[in-house]
Amino acid sequence: MNTLQAIILAIIEGITEFLPVSSTGHMIIASSFFGIAHDDFTKLFTIVIQLGAILSVVILYFKRFFQSFDFYFKLVVAFIPAVVLGLLLSDIIDGLLENPVTVAVSLLIGGFILLKVDQWFNPTTTDNEKEKEITYQQAFKIGLFQCLAMIPGVSRSGASIVGGMSQKLSRTSAAEFSFFLAVPTMLGATVKKCYDYYKDGFVLSNDQINCLIIGNIVAFIVALLAIKTFIGFLTKNGFKVFGYYRILAGIVLLIIHFFIHPLTII
Repeated sequence: MNTLQAIILAIIEGITEFLPVSSTGHMIIASSFFGIAHDDFTKLFTIVIQLGAILSVVILYFKRFFQSFDFYFKLVVAFIPAVVLGLLLSDIIDGLLENPVTVAVSLLIGGFILLKVDQWFNPTTTDNEKEKEITYQQAFKIGLFQCLAMIPGVSRSGASIVGGMSQKLSRTSAAEFSFFLAVPTMLGATVKKCYDYYKDGFVLSNDQINCLIIGNIVAFIVALLAIKTFIGFLTKNGFKVFGYYRILAGIVLLIIHFFIHPLTII
């Protein structure tokens, strides 16, 4: 991976992390076109720079992160399912990260779901609802939905937002709790991925360290600009446009893979 590739992947991450379109899926697609998706460092990079994007949430919602211990306990409860399944399915997840076809199929299925989600879940709660009103049971169920994002292409934010709406949260409240939940989730994923990388005997070169630093900075800055835009758009327009985008992206990816140039890199 060179610096330009790192910057492009980081921009993609910053834009897509908080959209229900799968940031990991888009980075897999981009890295496949670059011909670097099979590389162990690329797999590390696509996980680690998500933390940079997620930390933008801490800046934008700084006061909300320090309002009560109850808030942290609920995040922990929602985080537990991802910890358990992440440890149990680590090798399977790594295998899926190498297959753009998995991403394409997930994009398609998720797209059709997003076309209907506003009809399925029509929350009666207002957008002034705060995350402190979320119960522990709701938090845990949202955490279960988030686990679906272990399949590349599903979208962590999309899965957890839909999970929140299934628990009668408004779009805005569900999206904001999804953002908050991303912080421990991606911090845990980053720590585990780095540990596994070193456990497997890999050592980061100076160029790789520079790519990680640049990638996190770029993802952080782009994500800062993307979050507020997404919240405003979601509140007014719902999920349909993202559903159509996912379906189109999935179809295009399958056409490229099967009829133009195979992207599978296993």
